Amino acid sequence: MKKLLVINASARKAHSHSRTLTEVFTNYWSKKHPDAVINLRELGNANVPHVTEDWIAANLKPVAARTDREKEVLGTSDTYIAELREADIIVLGTPMYNWSIPSTVKAYIDQVMRLNETFRINPFNPAEPYVGLLQHKSLVLLVARGSQGYETGEPNARLNFQTTYLKTVFNMMGIDDIHMVAVDGTSLNKEVLLATVDRAHQQVRSLIEDVLKP
Repeated sequence: MKKLLVINASARKAHSHSRTLTEVFTNYWSKKHPDAVINLRELGNANVPHVTEDWIAANLKPVAARTDREKEVLGTSDTYIAELREADIIVLGTPMYNWSIPSTVKAYIDQVMRLNETFRINPFNPAEPYVGLLQHKSLVLLVARGSQGYETGEPNARLNFQTTYLKTVFNMMGIDDIHMVAVDGTSLNKEVLLATVDRAHQQVRSLIEDVLKP
């Protein structure tokens, strides 16, 4: 049975469209797979540590040379990375804040993007030097955005620093099976929103039925 890691990044605990999407996903997945193993990771209302000078120094040291204090400094990062390694499917629910991602998601990415942990460098291939170490996994991006038209070829594509960035960094860590479902237009009129919410929920169910099979 595939293991899920479900990450929620919205600052809202209620009335969050991205949280609703992750809830729809986990509920439908559990219905289809009653023995599912689901690990939850909260970012939106969590104290996700930022990278510090001590963190950088500890990370640059060989593992065997790290002091107990340095291991403690990297403890949260190690926990996050272990969760990613254990998961077969990573489900990330996040809103778009100011055309990008919440600061907690950026802090999380800084914690998990670690050389020789989630990616390595191949010096013999300068054209594509980064080799991801989190392979054979799927990523599902469940996103909410206030407006519409953020995908390639659409009017607001140039403003999309949300999914374009997330796809890039997770791909660099070795995850190339990436799917996305969006609730667009959360700041628009009610009719537009209801239509996009209904469509997104159906897309989540179809993704589970047709693509993410055990």
